[in-house]
Order: sequence, then C-alpha cells, then structure tokens
Amino acid sequence: MNTMPWTSLLWFAAIIVMIPLSLWLLKRTPLGGAASGGTMRSIAALPLSTSQRILTVEVGQGEQRRWLVLGVTPHSITTLHTMEPAVDAATAVLPASPVAGSFAQMLGRLRGADPGADRAT
Repeated sequence: MNTMPWTSLLWFAAIIVMIPLSLWLLKRTPLGGAASGGTMRSIAALPLSTSQRILTVEVGQGEQRRWLVLGVTPHSITTLHTMEPAVDAATAVLPASPVAGSFAQMLGRLRGADPGADRAT
C-alpha cells in the first residue's frame, strides 16, 4: 500500500504544470485583457521627470475618436487638452525606423525572400 505517496506526488506535479498553462490561457482570453476592443491606445509619451509624464491617448471609435493630452504624476492624472485625432494617425504613431527597416531587409535576405533588399537607397 505504497500508492499514497505516488498519488500525492502525481497530483502535486499536475498542479505545478497547470499553473503556467492556466496563466498562458488567461493571457489570451478577453478576461485576461487580450481583446481590448481597440477603444483606447497610447499615441505618445513625453517623460518630464522620473515621476511625471505627458501622455497622448486616443479614446473612442469612429466619429467619437478623441485625443486626450494627460498630465500623469504618481498621485493624479489631469486632462490638459482634448483634440481631434490627426488624419494620418495610424502612420504617425509608429514611424518606421532605419534600424527596423534594415533588420527586416536582413531577415528577408536570410530567408531568400527578397535578394535585392540590401540595395535599397
């Protein structure tokens, strides 16, 4: 009747394996914040000091979209300005950097997808 220690050890191992698995699944569900719905996104951040920042945040969808300029401190968040979003906001938010472009070109050359990518000016 030595099955009791093995059964306990097996249950313990199963619980230890299920913890990271359940966290991984939770991260990919709406309950865990995976599907935010796109109603709010950060446009820009300007650190003023170690504890103060100015953030530009886009809220709403469609005709209701607005940009909020927020002053953020450890103790408060203050709306400094509200404005219409820029027309080309999608391209202005994440401009392509030369470093990212060169990495993409290198990756394309390594994969053989675009052999002439290194000659781009």
